[in-house]
Amino acid sequence: MITVRVPAKVNVQLGVGGLRPDGFHDLANVFFAVALGDLVTARQGEGVTLTCEGPGSDQVPLDDSNLAARAAYALAAHHGIEANVALHIEKAIPVAGGMAGGSADGAAALVACDALWKLDTPAEVLHELAAELGSDVPFALLGGVALGRGRGEILTPLPVEGTFHWVFAVADGGLSTPAVFRECDRLRAEAGTGFTEEEVTTPDADPALLAALADGDPTALAGALANDLQAAAVSLRPSLAATLRTGTEAGALAALVSGSGPTTAFLAKDAEAAEGIARALRDSGTCRAAHVTHGPVPGAAVTA
Repeated sequence: MITVRVPAKVNVQLGVGGLRPDGFHDLANVFFAVALGDLVTARQGEGVTLTCEGPGSDQVPLDDSNLAARAAYALAAHHGIEANVALHIEKAIPVAGGMAGGSADGAAALVACDALWKLDTPAEVLHELAAELGSDVPFALLGGVALGRGRGEILTPLPVEGTFHWVFAVADGGLSTPAVFRECDRLRAEAGTGFTEEEVTTPDADPALLAALADGDPTALAGALANDLQAAAVSLRPSLAATLRTGTEAGALAALVSGSGPTTAFLAKDAEAAEGIARALRDSGTCRAAHVTHGPVPGAAVTA
């Protein structure tokens, strides 16, 4: 039996460029891995089977569409072996919450199956397989803090000092990432701020944000947090505005929608402040749950 812990992510910057011919958007995506994470356990099995427990587990597909199952098949195919594994996912990352929980499980399954099957697959090959599975899967392997280019899969690790403290407020239900991107495009077109095919549409990382991470300065980081998908997520889920306001009024240095939402993220000055923000969010009735965590943390790794 092999167990892998894998972190959730928050996008401390999510810059969204124009729509590419392949249907994706070019991104400047600064990923930040946090200690809130899932556990994926792999045992020898017959074919690929999946079970799942934890919050939102009833929404997790247990067929071959699950990224964990797809990861097992992809790794087995690369090595020319049969995919025989029983995978169990213990959820803590919000499902369809903008924190890449499904992608994290895919990354964890790659690591778990590689260890279970004693394959010793090179890290660069695991990264290539991860990129084929989805845009966020490679970062779940890497962890830490990294700039994602392209559709997010081309990663450059970034220097970061110290520990940052976060609170994540979980909303009822999820949001479809493609739907949020479409709404972003619609809002930009409506406002006349969309991109033409002739324009250079690749965004860049904010130097102030990179400096704040390297300095370990939460106040400076708060001033640089940015998510180009936030307006679209709030447009599709207007109740998020009240959650963001509640956390800010409770003392968060900054608040933003995590990725495509609907989970919202609050940066705190320290662990004590994070606990107070979480209490205020839970008491407000504006979210289903509030989790205190910290980061950055490493990517998917075997724990047992």
